[in-house]
Amino acid sequence: MIILGLDPSLSCTGWGVIRSEGSRLSHIANGQIKTDAKMQLASRLLQIDLELSDVVKAHAPDAVAVEEVFVNKNPQSTLKLGQARGVCLLGGSRSGAPVHEYAARLVKKAVVGTGRAEKEQVQAMLAILLPGVKLAGADAADALAVAICHANMG
Repeated sequence: MIILGLDPSLSCTGWGVIRSEGSRLSHIANGQIKTDAKMQLASRLLQIDLELSDVVKAHAPDAVAVEEVFVNKNPQSTLKLGQARGVCLLGGSRSGAPVHEYAARLVKKAVVGTGRAEKEQVQAMLAILLPGVKLAGADAADALAVAICHANMG
């Protein structure tokens, strides 16, 4: 099974693709979709959609896993994150694969064993679970963790 994990963000959406065969996981690809804060909101959302579409076409996932939104102290930030997440849900749905959603705590627990894990702990476990992985950045690492969470839930 090919799983696409997504960590939505307006500024930098992370994506990661893994293969799950039984309990064996292998890394396929990962990356980040960065948008320019000076661009209009609609243009930034379109950029995420277009680049995500390329990822979906290149990897043809059997399942898509998206991190659920968390509430920021700043309502404007939460709204923008929600819009980027909506683009990810739509893009994942366009693949024809089922789209699943996971809370950040559940993702951390699935990868590290505790829902309160730090980003560094998640990245250290990724190196163990996906030997030789070269991460495109922290957001790509988070996306791979979401994909692994789905593999563990399936």
